[in-house]
Amino acid sequence: MTPLITVVGIGADGWDSLSADARQAVAGAEVVLGGHRHLAMLPPLDARLEPWPSPLREQLPALLRRYDGDRIVALASGDPLLSGIASTLVSWLGAERVEVLPAVSSVALARARMRWPAETAEVVRLVGDDLSVVRRHLAPGRRLVVLSADAHTPAAVAELLDGDGWGTSRVTVLSDLGSAEEQRLALPAREWRGRKAPALNVVCIECRPDPATPVLALVPGLPDDAFEHDGQITKRDLRAAALARLAPTAGALLWDVGAGAGSVAIEWLRIDTSCRAVAVEAAADRAARISRNAERLGVPGLQVRHGRAPEALAGLPTPDAVFVGGGATAPEVLDICWDALRDGGRMVVHAVTLETEQRLVEMYHRHGGELTRLCVEHAQPIGRFTGWEPARPVVQWAATRKEHL
Repeated sequence: MTPLITVVGIGADGWDSLSADARQAVAGAEVVLGGHRHLAMLPPLDARLEPWPSPLREQLPALLRRYDGDRIVALASGDPLLSGIASTLVSWLGAERVEVLPAVSSVALARARMRWPAETAEVVRLVGDDLSVVRRHLAPGRRLVVLSADAHTPAAVAELLDGDGWGTSRVTVLSDLGSAEEQRLALPAREWRGRKAPALNVVCIECRPDPATPVLALVPGLPDDAFEHDGQITKRDLRAAALARLAPTAGALLWDVGAGAGSVAIEWLRIDTSCRAVAVEAAADRAARISRNAERLGVPGLQVRHGRAPEALAGLPTPDAVFVGGGATAPEVLDICWDALRDGGRMVVHAVTLETEQRLVEMYHRHGGELTRLCVEHAQPIGRFTGWEPARPVVQWAATRKEHL
C-alpha cells in the first residue's frame, strides 16, 4: 500500500543533512508539513508549505483530511520515531500508511560528542513530561541523555539533582547539535543555578550522589521511610512479596486498591518505564500523599483516583494485575476486582483482620491460587540485649485468573 505520508528526519544543518532518498521525497511532495524552523531550511519547492497547527493533536487529523490524496511529506528533527511526530502518525494511521526516512538523532549526536557507547547511556524524555521522571533513573555511575523541553530545562534538572543530593553530578549541555552554532557547557549540577541554554539542547548527566545521599534500588522493597506515610503502608517485606506475585511486565496496568501511601503502585511503576498504575484511595489526605510520593520517587505518571471502592473502580481500564491492600471486607470489592481482570491477570490481597482473612479463604476455595501467612520479625533492643519483635501477621492470597479453565 502506498504510504499516506512520508516523514523525513532533518538535521540542524538542514537540506545538506538529507540523504538522496529524503531529498527525492521532499522534492516530489505536493504538501510539506513541518515547524517554521524546518520549513525555512528548504530550498525553493513547488510544494505547498504548511506549518504544524496548534494545538497539534487536536488539529492534525483535519489537516491530513484536507490534503487527502496528495503526496505529503512531514519534516521532523533527527529520528522522527524518537519521541517525534512519526510515533503519533503511526499510532493514528497505522504503520502501513507511514514511511519514515530518519536522519541522525540528537541522542546519537550527543552520545558521539560524549564518547558514550549506546549500551552505557539511558535516554530520558522530558518533552511534555514531568521533570521528576529523572529521579527514577538516578544511580551511581549511570549516564543519562535527557531530551530537553526548552532553554530552561538544564537549570531545572540541575536544581533537582542538587536538591535531591546529587549535586556533584556532572551536567553537560549540548546545544544546536550538528549546526555551525553547536555549543557545549559542562558543570557540576550545583553550579548550574541561574544559567540559561539555547532552546535546542540535550542534557547529558554523569550521576554522582553526595556522600550521605541514599540510593534507591529499582527492585521491589524500598525502605518504608522512602515514602511519606501515616502508618497505612504495605511494609517493605510484605510489599516485595506482593510485587513478586503481581509479576510486573512491560506495559502492564495495575490497580492498587486501598492504596494508603501508594507504595505498591509506585514500586510497580519503578520497575519499568512502560508500566502503568492507578492508585485508588478513599481518604483525601492519603490520596494527596500518594501523588507527592510518586513525584519524589520519579513516577509522576501514577494516576490517583480519590474515592471508595467499589464505586471508584467504575470506568477504569482493564487491569493486568490488582493489589488490594485495604477495604477488602467492603461488599463486592474482591469480586469486582477479580471479574475486572483480563484472562491471565494476577490478583494479590493482604489481610490483617480475621474478617478479611475469612474473605480470602472464600476466594481461595472459589478461585484457587496461593494462600500464605506471612510473619515478619525484626531484631529490637531488650534492655542491654537484643530480641525479636514480631509484626502483625498478614495473610496473602495470590491467584491468576484463567477464564479458559
